[in-house]
Amino acid sequence: MNVLLAVLWKDLLTEWRNRERAVAMLLFALLVVVIFHFSLPGGATAKTQESAPGLLWIAWVFASILGFNRSFALELENDALSGMALLPCDRGWIFLGKALANLAILALVQVLITGVFALFFELELWAVAPRLAGVVLLGSVGLCSVGTLFAAVAVRTRFREVMLPLLMLPLLIPVLLASVRATSSLLTEGTVEFAPIQLLIVTDSIYLIASFVGFDFVLDE
Repeated sequence: MNVLLAVLWKDLLTEWRNRERAVAMLLFALLVVVIFHFSLPGGATAKTQESAPGLLWIAWVFASILGFNRSFALELENDALSGMALLPCDRGWIFLGKALANLAILALVQVLITGVFALFFELELWAVAPRLAGVVLLGSVGLCSVGTLFAAVAVRTRFREVMLPLLMLPLLIPVLLASVRATSSLLTEGTVEFAPIQLLIVTDSIYLIASFVGFDFVLDE
């Protein structure tokens, strides 16, 4: 647990000092939203509002990939990643610290982008904000679990910017399907179906456990 808190504090403090990753993610997601706004004909019509959940999750996923690529970049300097591997603890706690830091940074970007998205597409989100936050949290846990694990795998490869999305996107299919479905039902009907929430809980649990256990072998490589 101490290792988890130390890694989490180190990542958040580093990000607070340079703000490099959060700003890059925010600008990239903002650019994606602006492109969606101007590429869809008719502005904020009923048809485009129906597509809003999928578009919103696309913006979040693309921004998260950019952030995951940078999450282990500092550990490459002075071979700090090998130093982390030598810590006398279960390496899964290192994974959890990195994943929680990624989740916190992604949550900040999601809040800001959601406000801009709601303004562009004329969405009323205040009434469903608490339930929407719960759905987004469940989806983001699965996203950060897979992204953090494969970011550690891809960081030592030659083309890590390409390798990371190739590795993580296929495994994100159930997370994205359930997240978009739950978000869509919430925005259109004001309620959340149980089936996508159940899928998110099961998928998040599997990915968290597998990543916690598998991170030990990832650092060995």
